[in-house]
Amino acid sequence: MTEILFYHLQGMSLESVLPPLLEKSLERGWRVVVQSTSPERTEALDAHLWTYSDDSFLPHATWRAGDAHDQPIILSIEAGNPNRANVRFLIDNAALPADSASYERVVLVFNGEDEEALAAARGAWTDCKAQGFEVTYLDVDRTGRVSLEQVEHALRDRTILVSLMAANNEVGTLNPIREIGALCH
Repeated sequence: MTEILFYHLQGMSLESVLPPLLEKSLERGWRVVVQSTSPERTEALDAHLWTYSDDSFLPHATWRAGDAHDQPIILSIEAGNPNRANVRFLIDNAALPADSASYERVVLVFNGEDEEALAAARGAWTDCKAQGFEVTYLDVDRTGRVSLEQVEHALRDRTILVSLMAANNEVGTLNPIREIGALCH
């Protein structure tokens, strides 16, 4: 069953978050498609992934490349899976593809500070649940904390990333980072 993850960007840019997620995917031996909604965004990410770090780069190509089928990461604006990817990242409100069930994981990355993106993510959540996908998103309680039980319940054998705020910036409560870290190891 495909796992659908919702990655809520808040106070972070896609350009700072995406490269480490792609690195983790490659470390696991996964092939990846990153789907955007515009050629301009795809071209900007193409340049960024070659230069995001002084001592590293991510091997990739765009969907237009003649050897796209050989690439570990494809940047695309189209549906389809040209490199036989295990994971598909959807950015810039890209729609859930018709072949979602063919992936091990689909990650919807959305800007939580953008009302349109937030509404699109909520709609995608509803659609994914209705289609029977396994979806993961942890919410905070009324005090602004993520519970250990929620984290433990959400962890899977294939979990590669747990990301949360150490302190809730709205109400100032602290999350149990040490305990959550212990669960993750």
